[in-house]
Amino acid sequence: MFTGIITDIGTLLSVEERNDGRKLRIGTIYEPDSIDLGASIMCEGICLTVTEKGSNDGQNWFDVFAARETLDVTKVGDWQAGRRINLERSLKVGDELGGHIVSGHVDGIATILERKDIGDQITFVLEAPDDLSPFIAKKGGVALNGTSLTVNWVDGHRFSVHLIPHTLTATNWPDYTPGDAVNLEVDLMARYAARLLETRRI
Repeated sequence: MFTGIITDIGTLLSVEERNDGRKLRIGTIYEPDSIDLGASIMCEGICLTVTEKGSNDGQNWFDVFAARETLDVTKVGDWQAGRRINLERSLKVGDELGGHIVSGHVDGIATILERKDIGDQITFVLEAPDDLSPFIAKKGGVALNGTSLTVNWVDGHRFSVHLIPHTLTATNWPDYTPGDAVNLEVDLMARYAARLLETRRI
């Protein structure tokens, strides 16, 4: 589990294409000795398992593998070396829950429709897929590329989020422009509430 509070902006160092997916090597500030093999690290909102780790010439790195199923529901298949990646390590007992509960299981892809730069802040307007828009509520939580954000308004499939200077400094959101696709995870509570209502109608 994660909180949606980004703790590092990693860099995609290399990509190895395989028949069953893609092996990604990601540069990070995380110390290799502090990362267990098999640990979960959220990369752009996707929970991935660490398979290797190390440090070369002062550059710390870890490897993860994105399987075909992950490629089908995210934008990992488009990632190229040099890309900046939002990173968060999994929660430990006693950690502060600063954002909201995020599983790292991407529900779908949202598309950026508008970017409004307001001084040193940015408002994004996005469009959610038909099947996910019912789970997005005004003032509710949403995870976009792993970042816990509050929804400002909702209009049909469209919704907006506002990013303050700290968030823009701590994440790769300044890299995004209209037309870009982002990984979307809806709030867990909204998903379970909808399922509860569904079962009551059966």
